[in-house]
Amino acid sequence: MTELKVTSKESIERLGRVGVIMGGNSAEREVSLKSGRAVLDALQAAGVDAVGIDAAHDLIAQLQAQSITQVFNVLHGRGGEDGKLQGLLDFMGIPYTGSRVLGSALAMDKIRTKYIWLQIGLPTPNFTVLSEKSEWEEVVAKLGKAVVKPVREGSSIGISIVESGADMRSAFERARAFDPEVMAEQYINGTEFTVAILNGEAMPVIEFHTPHKFYDYDAKYIANDTQYLCPAPLDAETTAYLQDLSLQAFNAVGCEGWGRVDIMRDQQGKFWLLEVNTVPGMTDHSLVPMAATAKGLSFTELLLHILAAKPL
Repeated sequence: MTELKVTSKESIERLGRVGVIMGGNSAEREVSLKSGRAVLDALQAAGVDAVGIDAAHDLIAQLQAQSITQVFNVLHGRGGEDGKLQGLLDFMGIPYTGSRVLGSALAMDKIRTKYIWLQIGLPTPNFTVLSEKSEWEEVVAKLGKAVVKPVREGSSIGISIVESGADMRSAFERARAFDPEVMAEQYINGTEFTVAILNGEAMPVIEFHTPHKFYDYDAKYIANDTQYLCPAPLDAETTAYLQDLSLQAFNAVGCEGWGRVDIMRDQQGKFWLLEVNTVPGMTDHSLVPMAATAKGLSFTELLLHILAAKPL
């Protein structure tokens, strides 16, 4: 990992004017605003010439008016994680944090991510694409208990766990309200893990438990009853396996810079890849800052490491 002297005035000045892009119009707007404020406050406290930019309106005009020289992207969900913002910034010649257009677009698309993982032999739960013509009982017969989710959403928005054909239909309608493409994925009953990636290195593994039916929006951002174990209580061999698996999954879809890979372990001890997040949360409940702390990095140091690796 690149060494940074975070207290160096020269290194801070070299960053120029950093636009922290947040908010937007996606279903994750409120979480993005919270993440963005945390990032903005920390950068400003470190002496960085950083300004907040809400992408909900006049984004190009704001970037030009503020004379932004580089962007710290904390725009969760559509617009910020799907390649659209990245394409705009590429066109404008403004460096930005995180993955480029292709990696962002692929990672946001859970179905295409799975196609790539399966092609190179990485483990991911069985799934099927849903439509109005789906035979709901047949889907349940194929998958058993299943997770129905929008293909291009984050923060567990629009997700349902179903066990019957009737529930499958209503879950499909719920997910379709967020994205016209909907998938059903085999439910993995087990333990949840996540591995943060920072500039080509896998961070300490986090294991978490929630009394909720699954790790939903409330468990991620609101509730205080989610239990996090960081580093996860795993032996060295298993930890190394998860970190390597996460790096393979991250790199396979062309992701760069920083991100997070979510994984399940089933009752037989097998690990299954769920998805890649290219702009993870930066709130007080967020997992990447937690992993950084376990690695010995402060929140500010984490941010400066993220800024140190940009695609332009």
